[in-house]
Amino acid sequence: MKIAIGCDHGGIVLKESVLEALKELGAEAIDLGTYTTDSVDYPTYGLKVALAVKNKEADAGIVMCGTGIGISISANKVKGIRAAVVTNTYMAQLTKEHNNANIIALGGRVISGEEAKEIVKAWYTAEYQGGRHQRRLDMITDIENGNY
Repeated sequence: MKIAIGCDHGGIVLKESVLEALKELGAEAIDLGTYTTDSVDYPTYGLKVALAVKNKEADAGIVMCGTGIGISISANKVKGIRAAVVTNTYMAQLTKEHNNANIIALGGRVISGEEAKEIVKAWYTAEYQGGRHQRRLDMITDIENGNY
């Protein structure tokens, strides 16, 4: 599985931990930046990851900024993206099982590198349950398509 990752300067503190977790899981990481702690704009990296997922260059994505919030909002502006801010393994598991999130967002000022690794593993290994959850995802798609 290919996972696109991207972060700003606030999320870069989690990048190595995320890459390590993906390697342990046998996933291929596509690193879309940033590569330094120099200040950058999180929408740039949220968009890069979201487009990689939308265009099927990656199967899913992980984005990181200071809180995970701004970069998730940016990623969610791309049609077909379901990016969720995740701060623990329970949220990570359920966002895949119930929401089929194709991107998770992590906050470098909110969680530790070890927590990030566990969160990535929980999300990556969880499986979408479908069923009653699909009706709700269809409703989200209808909203995206202006059919409300």
